[in-house]
Amino acid sequence: MPNLFTPYELKGLSLKNRIVMPPMCQYSVDKQDGIPNDWHFVHYVSRAVGGTGFIIVEMTGVHPDGRITNQDTGIWDDGQIEAYRKLTDAVHSHGAKIAIQLGHAGRKAVDAKPPVAPSAIPFDSRSKTPKALSREEIAELVDAYREAARRAVEAGFDSVEIHGAHGYLIHQFHSPLTNVREDEYGKDLGLFGEQVVRAVKEVLPADMPVIMRVSAKEYVDGGYDREYALKFCTRYRDAGVDLFHVSSGGEGPIGSNGGPNAVPAYQADLAEYLRNGLQVPVIAVGRLESYSDAQAIVAEERAELIAVGRGMLSDPYWALHAEEALGGANQVPKAYERGLWNRK
Repeated sequence: MPNLFTPYELKGLSLKNRIVMPPMCQYSVDKQDGIPNDWHFVHYVSRAVGGTGFIIVEMTGVHPDGRITNQDTGIWDDGQIEAYRKLTDAVHSHGAKIAIQLGHAGRKAVDAKPPVAPSAIPFDSRSKTPKALSREEIAELVDAYREAARRAVEAGFDSVEIHGAHGYLIHQFHSPLTNVREDEYGKDLGLFGEQVVRAVKEVLPADMPVIMRVSAKEYVDGGYDREYALKFCTRYRDAGVDLFHVSSGGEGPIGSNGGPNAVPAYQADLAEYLRNGLQVPVIAVGRLESYSDAQAIVAEERAELIAVGRGMLSDPYWALHAEEALGGANQVPKAYERGLWNRK
């Protein structure tokens, strides 16, 4: 029976354990050029030192106006590759694997002038009204995802995650709440997402898995349910997605994601539902700071991998502490053996 520390393989991706650091925006690119800096280097490499098996870099813009803010990372230009190569090399040197999440914020791009979206529907009363994308602009964005994936391969990433969740651009296309177009992209809400998946797939090595993060449920009035999510995820799977990272919400105000029901492991049922319906592996995420909760989800085979977000922001060594708490063979870096672990 697998546990958190059972190795895992998917195509050419080989992980030493089942623990994932999910993408979490750092809003720390001071020069606003999209290039990761010393903050990002320390942030990600410290989690590799801390025993995390798989690290996914924060949502990285495929276009300058696709960032949530101008302080976010980007990978829209070949000149940005070198900084990512430094990061991937360092993470690999500590025994971890690393992916990058490619995304576009769409109508939620705060600093874009104007933001773009499938339809001219603002996120809320305080947000700018986005420009509805033309067909030509949609084609350009599909190509932007393709080129960003090519750069990710050149930068040494082990996988690519496409962000189709949390109310960002791909989510905006496949949600009936935010896509009221009258052309083919409005009549076929999954078309844009499918085109992005196929474009990314074109430039990845055959043995590199494609990951997609999805919101399996919306929480606002009229939002879609998990049955609807299964339908669009089936399409994305058939287009080439190998692993789904299952979250929820993001289409409504902060705090609407489950509300009082956002208890530990509150999204695990959604991950298990998509896993069973799609017959592909999933990453479960959502309030999984508890070592025992994370362990149980893997042991019960409800998900193949466990993503720990806030818990890992609080503790870069979450994986090592989990291994210690669960009675495993603690693989502490030699330089730290006199510190927090193996206390007498």
